[in-house]
Amino acid sequence: MNRPARHPRGQRGQSLVELAISLTVIILLLTGAVEIGLALFQYVTMRDAAQEGALYGSLQPDDDAGMIERARAAASDVLLLDPGDITVTYSNPSLPAQCEGLTGGVPHSVTVTIEFAHPVTMPLIGAWIGNSVDLTASVTDTILQPPCHT
Repeated sequence: MNRPARHPRGQRGQSLVELAISLTVIILLLTGAVEIGLALFQYVTMRDAAQEGALYGSLQPDDDAGMIERARAAASDVLLLDPGDITVTYSNPSLPAQCEGLTGGVPHSVTVTIEFAHPVTMPLIGAWIGNSVDLTASVTDTILQPPCHT
């Protein structure tokens, strides 16, 4: 009758140590993947919100408050943005009124930029990279109306 091979006493402890070390590495990798996924989701939301604000600005270029509010509303299901997180700039700020047209062969455009500090939620990752990661999304659209009066 064959008896099953018995493991030496230290073999069982060695397997437990290997499991503990490998499990720690796997958990760190998974928390990093979750954190990157959250940041990417917030960035895509910011880019979409900036696109919404720039689209509104291409049709209503003199309504900066409207562009900011449209961007905030577009991101409101994921992010709570302050009006200070959103900036509106124009390709030709020297114009008395923003309008559709060209200056030096370059079309007039409006740019909506959103800056947000993504809070790091995973404590182990936060110890390495800090408490937040700065995300910036910017979209530029050509001003479509009103036509410039020359």
